Amino acid sequence: MIEINPIKLKDSWNEGFALDYHTISSIYIGDDEYGNPQFDTKRTAIGELLYKLKYCSDKTVISTLNHLAFRFIKVHKWSIDMVIPIPPSNVNRTFQPVYLLAEALAKSLDVSLRKDCVVKIKDTPQIKSVYECDKRLKILKDAYSVLTTEVAGKKVLVVDDLYRSGATLKAVTQALKSEGKVSDIYVLVFSRTRRAG
Repeated sequence: MIEINPIKLKDSWNEGFALDYHTISSIYIGDDEYGNPQFDTKRTAIGELLYKLKYCSDKTVISTLNHLAFRFIKVHKWSIDMVIPIPPSNVNRTFQPVYLLAEALAKSLDVSLRKDCVVKIKDTPQIKSVYECDKRLKILKDAYSVLTTEVAGKKVLVVDDLYRSGATLKAVTQALKSEGKVSDIYVLVFSRTRRAG
């Protein structure tokens, strides 16, 4: 049985959590033959499952991740009408982990999935290379738009795989409130980095 250690995420949404940290530790062990830094990384159970999904294309872990998320939502008694995944930052993946996780969760919750609801409308640099939260927020300002009126008045669950600074979540939830006119927003992220930024 996998244990989770939920971390509360505070912002303009009703309630939000990451199920656990992504890593336990990451120790620099030197550079490889190309000069790239190498690390000995120990991940949490959730972090390891996400790593297998994202970087080893192991889709068998989805059911375990889904079970943990579904159980967490039921314990917290969130009332949800639909699940909305954060648009993926890497559109060149052969499959989108966030979409697969959101799809499984929507099915378990017996609610609709709207992965076409929020879209990125502004080109931005890779956010991973920007470390200051304020700069991330400035880059992502007005970067997302809501394409449907079907979310108006709905209680939505916004799902992402990894929380770093919260800038993307903040930008998406602001669009859902201002353009989408949703009534309530709950946020569930599978893991978060140990350091914000």
